[in-house]
Amino acid sequence: MNKKLRINKNTSLRNAFKDQLGLLMGLFALCLLLSIISPVFLSTRNLFNVLRQMSINMFLSCGMLLVILVGGIDLSVGSIIAVSGCLVAGFITNLGMNPILALVLATLLGIGLGAISALIISSTNIPSFIITLAMMNVGRGIARIYTSSKTITIDNSLFATLGTAYIGAIPIQVIYIVLVSIITWIILNKTVIGRNIYATGGNPIAAKFSGINTKRTVFFVFIYSAILSSFAGIITASRMFAGTSTAGQSAEMDAIAAVVLGGASMSGGTGNVFGTVIGVILIAVLSNGLNLVGVDSSWQYVAKGIVIIIAVVIDYLRKGKNK
Repeated sequence: MNKKLRINKNTSLRNAFKDQLGLLMGLFALCLLLSIISPVFLSTRNLFNVLRQMSINMFLSCGMLLVILVGGIDLSVGSIIAVSGCLVAGFITNLGMNPILALVLATLLGIGLGAISALIISSTNIPSFIITLAMMNVGRGIARIYTSSKTITIDNSLFATLGTAYIGAIPIQVIYIVLVSIITWIILNKTVIGRNIYATGGNPIAAKFSGINTKRTVFFVFIYSAILSSFAGIITASRMFAGTSTAGQSAEMDAIAAVVLGGASMSGGTGNVFGTVIGVILIAVLSNGLNLVGVDSSWQYVAKGIVIIIAVVIDYLRKGKNK
């Protein structure tokens, strides 16, 4: 067997910092520019607003990181946000269900949608791009059918605390950001499944020959992505006090951009949580800055698309350099 089992975890904080130095400098330059253009940018209120906005993308990006590490892609995350958010809204408002029970049930159903993709992708050689693209449309359609394309408002104080509460002076979204980052880091760096994820993405053939169940590994990463996406949908509904079928549109693009900007390779096997966190912050600051300077939402899509192209080109050049 000539192929080597390649595992590139980049677990050292010092190495991760060095790898992301260019991205950190770019983030600093962007923050400096925005602080000059808009004095509001560095205000405490706006910075907390940035943290609240990036919490959803942090959920999606941590799940997307694991998917990309095995060489896959998950385009269904935005639709799962819509499905779980609409379901929990309907359960609470239309059925009068206990908010905790509604939350659990909606989350499980959202995960179930992702589980279908996970099962097909892990059991076949069909590209994850195709399966999750199809599931993206299925999920969005389910959300539209369930809500009749209308917004379902939620009037429940207990449920609202999930997305609007404060721990002292800190928005609860900051706690979510820290928790999901730590959990993802532990999975990747302190567990057997984490080593298997890097090995599967680095060289799936060598991983199989080394005794790794690559199918189970692929199934896990897509389930993990679905869990985080489903919970992100619940948090979104709580913040908006409503469930809507349009929630999470284009969210998958922000997640992919953040992960690739953070140094993860689209071919799998390379990436870490530290880089992903920096990528999420950069995307959040960019979006916030474009809003502050009054850039039309249509042009914001253009800007984010350019960012994704730049990230993919950087990934291509990085791989060419490492050959």
